[in-house]
Amino acid sequence: MPVFSACEHTAMRESRIMTQLIQSTIPVLASLDLDATIAFYAERLGFATAARHDDYAIVRRDGCEIHFWACKERRIAEHTSCYVRVADAQKLYEEFSRNGVQMPPPVAQPWGMKECHVIDLHGNLLKFGEDISQPSSMTVLE
Repeated sequence: MPVFSACEHTAMRESRIMTQLIQSTIPVLASLDLDATIAFYAERLGFATAARHDDYAIVRRDGCEIHFWACKERRIAEHTSCYVRVADAQKLYEEFSRNGVQMPPPVAQPWGMKECHVIDLHGNLLKFGEDISQPSSMTVLE
């Protein structure tokens, strides 16, 4: 794979015309047992089942959608994660805690996010982050 300098990379990007809209990204996480996954996400995290197939499932809550594929190796799930933006990390933490989820409370991070996390029953890490940055204090990298 060729290595390009920052200048070469910028020039290549600027020479291409991108016309198609990318609408969203959706994590696809490993599940050792799709029925147990659906139950955990519904009962503990408040997601609804959108689809269930032999080896695939989809859950949704508010504007968030997560897909799961049937997997037999726990180590795969334990090395998988996703990041979910939320409006209020503290209130979400309180809701999940009331539903029996064991998790640490949210922490303000130096990158301007207040974050908490859940490790699901198969080892997938879900980080939930609330933007607490001041608009002028964050630098957006392209």
